[in-house]
Amino acid sequence: MLKRVFTAPDPGLMRLRFAARAVLGIAAAVVMCGLAGYSLVGAIIGGITALLALFTVTDATIRGQAVTTALLPVVGLPVLAAAAELHDHSVARDLAFVAVVGAGVYARRWGPRGHSLGVFAFMTFFVAQFLHAAPAQLPELDAAVGLAVLTAAAVRFGVWCYERRLPVPAAPPAPPGGTGLARVTTRLAVQAAAAAGIALVVGQLVSGQRWYWAVGSAWWIFVNVASRGETLVRGARRMLGTLVGIGLGFLIAIPVGGQPVVTALLVAASVFGIFYTAAVSYTWMMLCVTLLIELLYGLLGHLTPGLLALRLVETGIGAVGALLAVLLVLPVTTHATTDAWIQRALRCVHACTEEAAARLAGSTTANPAVRAAELEQLLGRVRLSVAPLVHPLNPLLGRKRRARRVLALLDDCAREIRGLVAVATDPEASHDARLAAACWRVEAAVEALTEGGSEHITAPAEPPAEPVLAHLHGLERALADLAEPLRTPAAAPRVGA
Repeated sequence: MLKRVFTAPDPGLMRLRFAARAVLGIAAAVVMCGLAGYSLVGAIIGGITALLALFTVTDATIRGQAVTTALLPVVGLPVLAAAAELHDHSVARDLAFVAVVGAGVYARRWGPRGHSLGVFAFMTFFVAQFLHAAPAQLPELDAAVGLAVLTAAAVRFGVWCYERRLPVPAAPPAPPGGTGLARVTTRLAVQAAAAAGIALVVGQLVSGQRWYWAVGSAWWIFVNVASRGETLVRGARRMLGTLVGIGLGFLIAIPVGGQPVVTALLVAASVFGIFYTAAVSYTWMMLCVTLLIELLYGLLGHLTPGLLALRLVETGIGAVGALLAVLLVLPVTTHATTDAWIQRALRCVHACTEEAAARLAGSTTANPAVRAAELEQLLGRVRLSVAPLVHPLNPLLGRKRRARRVLALLDDCAREIRGLVAVATDPEASHDARLAAACWRVEAAVEALTEGGSEHITAPAEPPAEPVLAHLHGLERALADLAEPLRTPAAAPRVGA
C-alpha cells in the first residue's frame, strides 16, 4: 500500500503541486485569521474552510472553479448559523443534520459544482458540532469563513494558479442519469440520509458528546460512490485508514500534547498527505485525516487515549449504518452502475475515432485530444465502479476474472486511442484511403457492444505498418475481445453484481 502511494504515476507532478499549494493556502488562511485577532476556534474553522475550498472544488475550468469558490460561503454560512442556533435543541438539530446529509448527496446531480457545495454544506454543519459552536460565536466564525475563502482563492487563482499553463481538462463525468428513484443520485441521497439517521441514533447512545463522528463516517463513505459494491469497499478502507491513524495518534499526537510549533508542522504534513494521497489511496487519505483531527483535538486540549478509542467505535458505527443503508434502502447494484460507465466509455471511444478521422481528413475544428481526455476520466470512473469486483476478498472468482479482463481491454482501447490522437494531431499526417473503412469498423464494433449485437464482432486481420491504421487495428481487436466478457446471456455471469 505504501509503495502504491509513492510510486503511482504523477504526470506533470500534479499531485505534488496540488498538495504543496494546499499547505500554502491553508497556512496562509490560518495566519490571516491570527492576524485578524480571531480565537483558536476561529483559526481552526478558517483552516478547515480553506482546506475544503482547495480540496472539493473540481470544476473543469478556472472560471468555473472561481464561481464555485465564491458560492461556498453562500451555502455554508446559513448552514453554520442553523447548526449554531440549533445546538441546544437536539431533536431539531438532528433532523437538520440528516436533511443536510441528504441534500448534500442529492446535489451531485448538478455535477462538480453541486458536489462541492454539498460537501461544504455538510462539513460546515459537522465542524459546528466539532467546535461546539454557539450563537454568540457566529460573527467571528462567519468572518473567519469569509476570510479563509478569500485567502484560499488568492492562493489558488493568484499566487499559484498552475492550471493556467495546462490544457483545459475534461469535465469530471456526471453520475448515470435517470428520473425519480431511477436516478442514482436520488437513491444515494435517500441511502445517505438513512445511514446518517442510523449513525446518529446509535452514535448518541454511545456518546452524547462525539456522536457526530458516526454521522461524518457515514457521510464520507458515500462521497464519490455510485453503487452498493463501491460503498462497501469504501467503508472497509475508511475503517482501515482510521485504525492505522489512531495507532499513529498514540505514537505521535498524544506525546506531542498540543505543543504549538510541533503540532503546526505535523498538521502541515497531514494536510499534505491528504491532498497527495487522495487520488491514489482512500485508506491513506483517511489515515492522514484521522491524524489531523487528533492533532486539532490536541490543540484544543481534549486528546486522550479514551477519545481515540471512541473515535474508532463511532467510525465503525457510521460504517455499519452505511452498510445497512446500501443493502436495505433502494440498493444500486454494482452491475447496473458498472454497465452504465462501460457503455459511456465505449461511446467515447466511438467519438474519439470520429474526431481523429475528421482531423486526418483535414478538418480544422476536430479535436480528438479533448475526447481522449474525456475517455481517461470515464475509465477512471469504470475502475472505481469495478473495484469491488476485483477486490482480493471477492469470493466470486468468475466475475473477478471477467472484470479484470474488461479493465485490461479498456486500457488497451485507451492506449490505442492515445496513439491515434498523437498521429492525428501530427501536422505531417494525412488521410489514407483505408482510414474511412477502418474507422467505420471501429464505430460498428462500438455500436454492436453498446446495442447488444456483440456476437457479430469479428477480430481483424494482421495489423498494417502505417501507424494510424495500426492503432485502429489495435482498437478493433480490443473491441472484438471485449465482446465475450461483456456478453451477458441468462446463463452467464455478468461483469457486475
